[in-house]
Amino acid sequence: MKYANAAEILPERLISEIQQYIQGETLYIPKPKENRQKWGTLSGIKKALAERNGSIKEAYRNGQTIHQLAEEYYLSIETIKKIVYSKKTR
Repeated sequence: MKYANAAEILPERLISEIQQYIQGETLYIPKPKENRQKWGTLSGIKKALAERNGSIKEAYRNGQTIHQLAEEYYLSIETIKKIVYSKKTR
């Protein structure tokens, strides 16, 4: 999130209107809903986690135990169980 000085980008009458509600503080103005992106889409982490989880499920189907997977992926046993037993696919 970057900082922008309202006096440099907004009309004076709009600044006066906003000052009736807030003065001298940082104000966050969210994007419209249609412009928002879902978590992890820009960074690619959502896709990476889906691929990792798919690999974990595949390894489990091929005979690796939950304990082995927890050690291999550095995750808790409970996390591995959630991944293995979830109905979501890649």
